[in-house]
Amino acid sequence: MDAKNILSVGLILFSVIDIIGSLPVIIDLKEKGNRIESGKAALVSLVLMVIFLYVGDQVLKLFGVDIPSFAVAGSIILFIISFEMILGITLFKEEKKVKKATIVPIAFPLVAGAGTMTTIISLKAKFNNVEILTGIFINILLVYVVLKSSDYLKDKLSPSFINVLRKMFGIILLAIAVKLFRDNFHLYIATAAPVK
Repeated sequence: MDAKNILSVGLILFSVIDIIGSLPVIIDLKEKGNRIESGKAALVSLVLMVIFLYVGDQVLKLFGVDIPSFAVAGSIILFIISFEMILGITLFKEEKKVKKATIVPIAFPLVAGAGTMTTIISLKAKFNNVEILTGIFINILLVYVVLKSSDYLKDKLSPSFINVLRKMFGIILLAIAVKLFRDNFHLYIATAAPVK
């Protein structure tokens, strides 16, 4: 287990989950009278992410997809997510009209959504399960802290600061997406069956 790798995994997941950038959504849900149970939301997110870490590749095998291929696809998804963060646009639209806000949309899809699941599988092409699991735990702890202190953060962080932070992590995520694509595309080409 490498501390540098854990830091890399943690930063990648932090950028994808973007819990700080999601603060406006969390605050808006609370202002509309939705009750968010921070512990339950964090626990459900953790369970979803850990399950996908250990059985996600088995699911891929059922569809005949290898990890390098999925990593390339994941890098494209991360590329699109980073553009959303940098440009302040929405390409992936999620249903937000909900009655309860703890599991949907906080745990899924806000924290453990499609982007996070894709990233977890993509990370398996470069990092071992223990490093990814540690990165997941660190991020779930951060998610819990942010959810628990969202009312406090609402008064302390200006919307412009949250926007700058979101764009900064968008640029980092874009660089990560390019690196992930570069590291796995040649493996995808090498394992691809020749066209007859």
